[in-house]
Amino acid sequence: MTTPISVVKLRAGARATKAVIRAEVLCSDEAMAPGPKVGGYWRLAEGETMKSARWELLACVGVMCVIGMGAAPAGAAHAPHGQQSTSGPVEGPAPPGIFAAKKVFLSNAGADSGLFPHPFSGRPERAYNELYAALKEWGRWELVGDPGEADLVLELTLTAPTPPPGFNGSKGASNPWPMFRLAIIDRKSHYLLWTVTESIQSAVVQQTHDRNFDEAIALVVKDLKSLVERTR
Repeated sequence: MTTPISVVKLRAGARATKAVIRAEVLCSDEAMAPGPKVGGYWRLAEGETMKSARWELLACVGVMCVIGMGAAPAGAAHAPHGQQSTSGPVEGPAPPGIFAAKKVFLSNAGADSGLFPHPFSGRPERAYNELYAALKEWGRWELVGDPGEADLVLELTLTAPTPPPGFNGSKGASNPWPMFRLAIIDRKSHYLLWTVTESIQSAVVQQTHDRNFDEAIALVVKDLKSLVERTR
């Protein structure tokens, strides 16, 4: 049944996907309009119903929404063809003195009490001995016995943090496991250049404690190697 109303008011906003879109703009193309425009309104074509006009309007809005979804936001920056975008996180530079160093002094800053001989076998200098042997095998720097001759001082510490009451790592609490801390210090200026930290995973039996201890030292050496490559 044809409605007696012959004029459809399309100037009001039409809501689509949470965006208010003016139907007058969307249907500016005469070919997509329901009928001729009279006085700011669209007039129904002869024999056309309000229902069919409404469907034409919805189709018009749908087409424009699809076009809008594929369009880039106004003012969006695009990297030139063949170039990578620089919008990612910026990596700060590592001190070049770490790569330039030729001689290194390894300092044993000790370990917290209560870690030897249980849960870890040996004596408190065990970490120092293992790291010294690993650096010697790597051969990247000359290990010297006098810090006055070194370019860098590597200060190794083994700490056992006390967990806070109600410790919950999922809520951002610091890890209470024993941890190696290797501070890299510029010998001339005495400035701290970098710090490497690695935790010793928890265990139950002595053998597993010792294996985790050795693996943590290996990770410290791996971190050092990655740092040197980064400063090249």
